Amino acid sequence: MLKEFSYKQFGKVEFSKLTLQEKSLSSIEDHIKILFIPKKATIQVDFQEFKLDMDTLLFINPKVVLKPCETVAGQLIHFNRDFYCIQIHDQEVACDGILYNNVFEIPFIALNESQSKDVQKIIHDIQTEMEDEDASTEEMLRTLLKFLILKSIRIWKKQHQLADISQDADVQFLRNFSKLVEQHYKTHHRVADYAELLFVTPKNLSKKIGLISKSSPNEIIKDRIILESKRLLVHTTMTVKEIAYSLNYEDDAYFNRFFTKHTGLSPVSFRSQF
Repeated sequence: MLKEFSYKQFGKVEFSKLTLQEKSLSSIEDHIKILFIPKKATIQVDFQEFKLDMDTLLFINPKVVLKPCETVAGQLIHFNRDFYCIQIHDQEVACDGILYNNVFEIPFIALNESQSKDVQKIIHDIQTEMEDEDASTEEMLRTLLKFLILKSIRIWKKQHQLADISQDADVQFLRNFSKLVEQHYKTHHRVADYAELLFVTPKNLSKKIGLISKSSPNEIIKDRIILESKRLLVHTTMTVKEIAYSLNYEDDAYFNRFFTKHTGLSPVSFRSQF
């Protein structure tokens, strides 16, 4: 089901292996997405397979490669940036908020029984609103979407022990680091580059990142470069040399060694496998 308001698009589809065999996600690949996945599902996200023991929410930006391996009755909400615009929303609930620009982890939010009921109620209200034709439908859908994102951020903060008001500055710092990595990973490969952009020392940057991640800033930056390499290998016809150059590696032999060290496969072997 898809609603269009001028250039603004908002939709909801069932997300399951069977459904997506019949209908591709390619038509909405440039949309921002929120996915509700029932427990005991298996899903592949950016070439990694996950088995989920609990009902789960996943926040997906347009670049993420998604596949429902063994998923039944999932619910996928999708919208374009015109519908939910970064500029007119608070930083925390924007499309570039911590749930979407999260370089620390794949942003799964496991839901307990009560949280899952609350989330499913919002999704049901979205479905009901989409079935109505009313002058206020667009704004109601946007309100429900923001409500879902806000509720999810609260859960995420509690799960990462960052829910205290005094820690808001830490959350904002983590968001800024994540956003900077997304913006600059192709050209900025050193921790010192990001420390300078954030006006902190590399040591202080590592300490702050340790609040949320077991990985070091250097590992996070390198992981983001590797992820982009995988996406380009699988979804484009670019040569390995062209991919290396696009990621600011002038020596493609060095890039080959770098990729192989981090993945256990050469770029050519990875492309063949996927």
